[in-house]
Amino acid sequence: MELHIVIEGSKDLAGQVYRQLRDAIQSGRLAPGEQVPPSRLLAIQLGLSRKTVSEAYSRLTLDKLLVGRTGSGTFVNAPPEPKSKPKRFESGDLASGKLIAHWLDQSFPLLMRHVGPETRSQYDFMGGIPVRRQFPQEEWRQCVLYGLRQISESCGFYAETEGLPALREAIARHVSFSRGVQCTAADVLVTNGAQQALDLIARVLVEPGSVVAVEDPGYPPARMLFSAQGARVESVPVDSEGMRVDLIPDGTRLIYATPAHQFPLGMPMSPARRAALLARARELRAIVIEDDYDSEFRYEGRPMDSLQSMDQDGLVAFVGTFSKSMNPELRVGYVIAPPSILRAMTVVKGLSDWHTPTMTQWAMARFIDEGYLQKHIRRCHGIYVARREKLHAALNGTLKPWMCAVPTTAGFHLAARMTAEVDMTQLLRLARRVDVALYTLDEFYYRVKPEPALFFGYGAIESLDIETALGRVKTILEELGN
Repeated sequence: MELHIVIEGSKDLAGQVYRQLRDAIQSGRLAPGEQVPPSRLLAIQLGLSRKTVSEAYSRLTLDKLLVGRTGSGTFVNAPPEPKSKPKRFESGDLASGKLIAHWLDQSFPLLMRHVGPETRSQYDFMGGIPVRRQFPQEEWRQCVLYGLRQISESCGFYAETEGLPALREAIARHVSFSRGVQCTAADVLVTNGAQQALDLIARVLVEPGSVVAVEDPGYPPARMLFSAQGARVESVPVDSEGMRVDLIPDGTRLIYATPAHQFPLGMPMSPARRAALLARARELRAIVIEDDYDSEFRYEGRPMDSLQSMDQDGLVAFVGTFSKSMNPELRVGYVIAPPSILRAMTVVKGLSDWHTPTMTQWAMARFIDEGYLQKHIRRCHGIYVARREKLHAALNGTLKPWMCAVPTTAGFHLAARMTAEVDMTQLLRLARRVDVALYTLDEFYYRVKPEPALFFGYGAIESLDIETALGRVKTILEELGN
């Protein structure tokens, strides 16, 4: 790799090399201990005589910025010296300053942010994190090696924007089997997680001033994404049957809902409400996003049809992800898109990132085809059942004087409404002191007034730790009541 030095004209050539190397060392661009090219090689690269480069190196050595090591070469010797930097534009000075300030004011809810080991509590009820110690490392390693073999045999060209045919086929079979989705591989668009699927839909359907209806409370990243496209986001309250379809405003062109497991409260949308939502979408000629983020894990009651399988008009975009069933770091999601928008979404994805990494796609296709995914889901399901039962036992027992669980049939989190007057800020603060991370639902509300409630994710906390953690919560609640 060539060292970046620019020679201008034909005067003071050694001085030009000297000054640029000196500035690079003092600014930290060339780090202490880094080797510089031999004088002969640098001279060839710059089209100079070796004597000119050697003279520059000698001056830098006298300045103790370079040091020669016999038999090894020449190396940067000095730590960077403080150097005054020219004044740079701040965000507020730019022509787009107001827009930048808008983004600086945005933040993800606390329980959806990255938490490093240094700040993580021992007992953490963070949501959206699947069980960590059960990831099938050996099976996934085999699939990754298979993916590496496939890309080593490819021609090195860009792949299909829609996704590899093998993965699209596997996804179509998976969602048809597990969720009753009506689709073929041709309806599948592979994305980098569900969030990219939402972004692609928004880019195709939303322009400044477009009305987008979202659940309230709901999933903040979706609401923020629609707002970023210039949409007028309208809040639609939810009740025990799900989204209040009768409150979806006229002029809406996009509706975002979580029918299988309302986020964050957890109740499923009733069959009657699903039919009403489809009827309202038909009336508005609006696309409905069915975010099916974690419905693979169902615990009670009869399975309900997906909204997409009930759709006779081609208005439902079914969005799914492997982040909840496997690992968020994989960044593999998909959308079963109606024909009316699929081609446009494919064009937009091509402009965004061309295609999802093919090695991961090959590995994921193999993982599904070999039955590893279903096996992993069954194993995690058993773990979540045990953790869910422990949470319900506490909420119906020792914690009953203060809170009650919102009925839910799927996923790996549940919400608990407070039934007693509790200082929530104090509760969360005191819980952190005893290494328990609790979260409220406040940040999920948009325009509807928040009700006091706690969010209990049970993917990140070990089964044996739940009773200990909730015991500490009970002690804190007793102390707050005194």
